[in-house]
Amino acid sequence: MRDGAQGRAEVIGLLRRHGVNPTKRLGQNFLVDPNTINKIVDFARVGPGDQVIEVGAGTGTLSRALAATGATIVAYEIDEHLRPVLDEVLASVGNVEVRFADAAQITLGEGSWTVVANLPYYLSSTLLLDWLQWGPQPERFVVMVQREVADRLTAGPGSRVYGIPSVIARLYGRPATAFRVPSTVFYPQPEVESAVVEIVRREPPPHARRAAALASVAFGQRRKMLRRSLAGALTDPEATLTEAGIDPQLRPEDVDVAGFLALAEVVDG
Repeated sequence: MRDGAQGRAEVIGLLRRHGVNPTKRLGQNFLVDPNTINKIVDFARVGPGDQVIEVGAGTGTLSRALAATGATIVAYEIDEHLRPVLDEVLASVGNVEVRFADAAQITLGEGSWTVVANLPYYLSSTLLLDWLQWGPQPERFVVMVQREVADRLTAGPGSRVYGIPSVIARLYGRPATAFRVPSTVFYPQPEVESAVVEIVRREPPPHARRAAALASVAFGQRRKMLRRSLAGALTDPEATLTEAGIDPQLRPEDVDVAGFLALAEVVDG
């Protein structure tokens, strides 16, 4: 077992000893399965010289397992109640810095960074999409999210869950589901399954921001044809879509990222 990979009994004991009760408001479902923790760390492929951001340090189990690779870890945690837990767990670990701050306020230092995290459920989708578009801009994400979020990030055109998260993830990166995770590996146990998703950042193509904005408008009325759903964003939707090589009668879920980029190019001139 990699150093620091806590089991269920250890996590429950830590929380009780320090009087901490997990809260739904903060999306606290702590990993309690060493095999899953080790699988995440192995998939992350980080080591000496690498810089890692962790969001939601929790009980420190992933932090310690990542630190054992020799990478430098900056772990963010918003719940001050977990300070004594993390002080105890990480007392002998020199290459983890814990910052009690909102993950939305993260700033990255020099060099390349990888995000490796069991993301709190309440912010996972928003955080990922914001980071991909606006920064900070790590080179790679290896993150645990709800399976539903994973499906949306990795979906392709024609899927019922294909939408704006799918488009943004592909405009700014290469998303893929690494593996699924059952609810039984968490404490407390959530009602949904999870999955680990990898997103490797790529240089966004020209007109990416316009494409994302147009996709957002279109998916706001996803059951309508594009000529109707984009009526508020385009002066002449039918003509503009036709010029971009898109059938105006298609629905947003039928248009791939290349299509939205072609539309954005026409709009931007």
